[in-house]
Amino acid sequence: MSTQSYTALTSDPAPGAPLIFAFHGTGGDEHQFFDFSRQLVPGAGVISPRGDVSEGGAARFFRRTGEGVYDMDDLARATEKMAGFIATHKATHSDAPIYGFGYSNGANILAAVVMQRPDLFDRIALLHPLIPWQPAPVPALADRAVLISAGQNDPICPWPQSEALMTWFKDQGAQVTREIHDGGHELRRSEADALARFMAA
Repeated sequence: MSTQSYTALTSDPAPGAPLIFAFHGTGGDEHQFFDFSRQLVPGAGVISPRGDVSEGGAARFFRRTGEGVYDMDDLARATEKMAGFIATHKATHSDAPIYGFGYSNGANILAAVVMQRPDLFDRIALLHPLIPWQPAPVPALADRAVLISAGQNDPICPWPQSEALMTWFKDQGAQVTREIHDGGHELRRSEADALARFMAA
């Protein structure tokens, strides 16, 4: 796999600083979180890829056939491709801690990668993820730091499924931090603040 597998904005970490992978939501691109990511941790490097699937002109990381209905074959393709992309960058920065966060569709591809390759990330933040299948156990996630944020009235990521994902990570032994608000699918300041605290911990 190549570091050029995705169109991406990149910056190298300073010595001792983490490398942060940032995954945009549907309709976003590599610019959506790049500058924000560079502000999360002093000296952090950033890899911000653009999804390679277009849905009516909106970039995504994998295909779907309807709201909340995933093309599981394409998700498998995307997960393997993204895991290889991340692993190649990780090997290039072997001394840097590897952090990742994603919003909505970006959170979903990050979660899928983590479930398949739990060794790739040291810290994981999922903002409004939707995992509409029952993941198999991943014991290697024990003690991994995970942040999950959600809106209790999110029409795209229903609260029961968000809560079930939080429970699943806890059942794997992960150290789960929750950030929950009473709104919908929008990112709120409280979530950005929680992400900043989580990444800087």
